[in-house]
Amino acid sequence: MEFFVNNEKIDVSLENEKTVGEVLIAFEKEFAKNEATTVGIVLNGQSIDAGRVDEIANEPLNDDTKLELTVINALEIESAFNAASADFEKLAGELENVPVLIQSGKEKNVADIVKTTADEIESFVHILSLSSLFPEKYGKIVIGGKSFADFFAEFSPILKDFENALESKDSVLTGDLAEYELAPRIRDISNAIRK
Repeated sequence: MEFFVNNEKIDVSLENEKTVGEVLIAFEKEFAKNEATTVGIVLNGQSIDAGRVDEIANEPLNDDTKLELTVINALEIESAFNAASADFEKLAGELENVPVLIQSGKEKNVADIVKTTADEIESFVHILSLSSLFPEKYGKIVIGGKSFADFFAEFSPILKDFENALESKDSVLTGDLAEYELAPRIRDISNAIRK
C-alpha cells in the first residue's frame, strides 16, 4: 500500500483499518487535530469526487492500493486571505484610476485591470469555498456588514453592468462603475479578510 499527502509519500502504520473508508476516517481525525481537512482524494489513479466517497469506503485495502490525499489547513487559508487582501487593496486603487486611463487613451491598461479583477475575484471565490471547510474560524466573516452571500448577491449585477459597459465601449459608464462601484466593494473585501 502507498499513501500520499499533498504529493508526498508518507509511511503509515495501520492499526485495525481494513478498508479505504477506515483509513480515510483515521486520516481525517489526524488532520482535524492540525486544523486541516481533505479536499481531494485519488484512489488507484482515479479521482474520487465527494459524491463517490461512500461508494469507495468499503473497498478493501490491498498491497497495491494507492491512496493520494490533497489536504488544506486553516493556516493556508489565512495566508491566502492575507495575500488576497493585499491584492484587492492594490486593485481598488487601480480601479479608481480607470477613468483617468480611459481619458488618456490607455485602453490596454484598462483591459489589464479588468482581467486582473476577474482573476482576483475567481481566486477569492475559490479561497472562500475552501474557508467554508473551517466554519468555526471563518464562518462569521462579513463584507461591508453583509454575509458573503448577500454581498455577492449585490455585487454580481454590478459586475454584469461593468461587463456590458465594456462590451458596448461606454467609456463613461465603465469609468464610473470602476471608480464608484467596483473599487469600494473590492476595498470592502480587502478590509473584511484582513481582519
